[in-house]
Amino acid sequence: MTHLTRCHLNPARARRLTDSPQRLHAAVEAGFPPPPAGQATGHRVLWRLDEKGHQPTLLILSPTPPDLTHLVEQAGWPRLATPDTPGWDTLPYAPLLSDLRAGQRLRFRLTANPTRAVHRPGRRGIRTGLTTTADQIQWLLDRTSSAGFTVPADERTTSISPYVTVSATRALRFPRTTDSGSRRDVHLRTATYDGLLDVTDPDALRRTLTDGIGHGKAYGCGLLTLARQSS
Repeated sequence: MTHLTRCHLNPARARRLTDSPQRLHAAVEAGFPPPPAGQATGHRVLWRLDEKGHQPTLLILSPTPPDLTHLVEQAGWPRLATPDTPGWDTLPYAPLLSDLRAGQRLRFRLTANPTRAVHRPGRRGIRTGLTTTADQIQWLLDRTSSAGFTVPADERTTSISPYVTVSATRALRFPRTTDSGSRRDVHLRTATYDGLLDVTDPDALRRTLTDGIGHGKAYGCGLLTLARQSS
């Protein structure tokens, strides 16, 4: 069963984590025990850091509920934690997944790593981050069909444009230690999308919600979340 966890972080104590996707990735992974010897993990754990004003909130989608005691102690409000209110909330995701129907219109948010492949003759190709809002939006639109949804036209404007905005972008650079022990810099450009979607293929959208969209999933990209439209 899939679960969605929400953990509010203390902005006065969490900056060391929120400034480094590598550290935050490690903190998320530490919330789950390692799989038994010889067994692979289930689907990938997805996470996203939302920041509204100066309040960071960590969202985690996972096959099992996490234990975020270490995260609350490091970057939350540990003295306020109790057994009933440990500092995070975890809810089953199955009701949302099972309620998806073709034709539904829902609000969505996604932080992704929109990229394009750059081919180099005689050399290995590389991915480079898209920098313009138009390219970032087109990157998302190119993936909606296989993801099980479409983005409707924005009826608030006179031009024919999709109902999606890039509400935030970040250009990140942080060190990563490889399996061999060497260190290299990771360059990651992210875009946060907010908009409306129409469900076209509920099964495909369920896979998208649990598997994520695009690259950079270890670093907080790919988690698509949905909400009902405000009345």
